[in-house]
Amino acid sequence: MNIATIGAGAGIGLQSVIQALQKGHTVTALSTNTDQIPNHPNLIKINGSATSTLDLKNAIKGSDVVLITVGTKNKKATTLFSDIANTLIEVTDDLNFSSPVLVITGFGAGKSKNYLSLFMRTIISLFLKDQYINKTIMEEIITNSALKWEIIRPGMLTNADASSTYKVISGLQKGMKIWKISRADVAQFLITEAENPKRLYQYVALTS
Repeated sequence: MNIATIGAGAGIGLQSVIQALQKGHTVTALSTNTDQIPNHPNLIKINGSATSTLDLKNAIKGSDVVLITVGTKNKKATTLFSDIANTLIEVTDDLNFSSPVLVITGFGAGKSKNYLSLFMRTIISLFLKDQYINKTIMEEIITNSALKWEIIRPGMLTNADASSTYKVISGLQKGMKIWKISRADVAQFLITEAENPKRLYQYVALTS
């Protein structure tokens, strides 16, 4: 299948590209910097921005599934995630796009904020508050659209190897414990879900 990965230059996106290629898929990878993505005969690299309608259209047209994995090191006020969501809606409407769109945000966005542990609530409040405010807006834009969406909210990300023993939790449950998970495991979930979407129109939490 043809998988479009938006935000493919590092982190979950890069892991998703590598794992998808290993499984024989064709990948179109969009990033502002594709230097870290190893070349592969089934890989198309696009150096560009997820907030550019032209770049995003070139990346997702003809794809069987889209993975939105964009992150940022900017801890101050940002509109990056909502800007991407608005661009995505514009482009998919123009393309009459009907394939699944799997979107990474984070546990702590939207209503999941009320289910954070004290430690994670403190970390987000001190260092990532603006990011999560904007990730919440991103979720709202996407879930109120005509997209065939799925929102994936991983816990605290690590660089550990894939374990394949992570937990997938649909919905919000009293007493739920969302902790660490490796970027490799999140990527593994994305590729598995891309191949056979089972949780469309759901909010999914991932944790080790």
